[in-house]
Amino acid sequence: MGSKVVVAGAFMVLLISSSLAVAAEVNVYSYRQPFLIKPLFDAFTKETGIRVNTVYARKGLVQRLKNEGLNSRADLIFTVDIGRLSDAVSAEVTQEVNSDILDANIPASYRSNKSHWFGLTSRARVIAASKERVKEGEISTYEQLADPKWKGRICTRSGKHPYMVALTASMIAHHGEAKAKAWLSGLKANLARKPQGNDRAQAKAIKEGQCDLAVMNHYYMAQMMRDEKQSAWADAIFLVFPNQSDRGTHLNVSGMALTKSAPNKAHAIKLMEFLSGDLAQRMYAEENSEYPLKPGVPWSGLLASWGKFKADTVALDQVAKYRADAIKMADEVQYDAN
Repeated sequence: MGSKVVVAGAFMVLLISSSLAVAAEVNVYSYRQPFLIKPLFDAFTKETGIRVNTVYARKGLVQRLKNEGLNSRADLIFTVDIGRLSDAVSAEVTQEVNSDILDANIPASYRSNKSHWFGLTSRARVIAASKERVKEGEISTYEQLADPKWKGRICTRSGKHPYMVALTASMIAHHGEAKAKAWLSGLKANLARKPQGNDRAQAKAIKEGQCDLAVMNHYYMAQMMRDEKQSAWADAIFLVFPNQSDRGTHLNVSGMALTKSAPNKAHAIKLMEFLSGDLAQRMYAEENSEYPLKPGVPWSGLLASWGKFKADTVALDQVAKYRADAIKMADEVQYDAN
């Protein structure tokens, strides 16, 4: 009888151990490509023993979370801009996170005022200018993109792409709807071609002489510099960090949010805190050529070589509030039309 009890007890210990081993994981739905975030997750697993599983998609993850409801196995959603972060919150698929570590590491401008999302890295929305046809100092603000002197000389992607929407929303936040609409209309009037392509396509267009100015995220410059086929595009341009004499350059973020379902909530919050810390922030800065959000974490060598700049301090929650207005505005000025 005694041996049966011992065997039974050992079996129960095995079951409990197996259960704990299975529970030591975090499930991430990610808009960020796996190769960009896997090194961070590997470092987290090495430090904590908690495995990170990732589902990657270019779109549709918020709707997937809605469809799955509380049965979803996802703990975290990773996104690549403030638009998708705010969409997740609006869809009610996230929950509040109370963490002194996150609050200390991520500045208030780059996290939800209700603690539903937290930025991880920032990306500057800069002006790319032709080295051949634009002089240093000839353009220094976003507002000047609407100056008639640039008529037929500017290229951008769609006015309803999330990156452009965020920039327009920031203009609404700073100038009000009427002035922002006049700016967007003026920018539209200065386009050299119908909005098209991604940010790198704008640099390519400058290289090919189709336009002299473009708007792009800074890290695309770093990516082009490392790409043998695209390095010529990078060589053809220089970057302008706008509005250094007033409000500063508009920043967007990559970010994360805890899902409402979160079956591994404690582990997920631990991962969020890890990603906001020195090691992960430094890895992001080095590997993805983005700016770390935690103050004091050094920038990558390339970004440091470009110099310090003044960032716009308007809270991204405020920018997100005007996204719908910015999309409507793009339609009203027929930004994407021929």
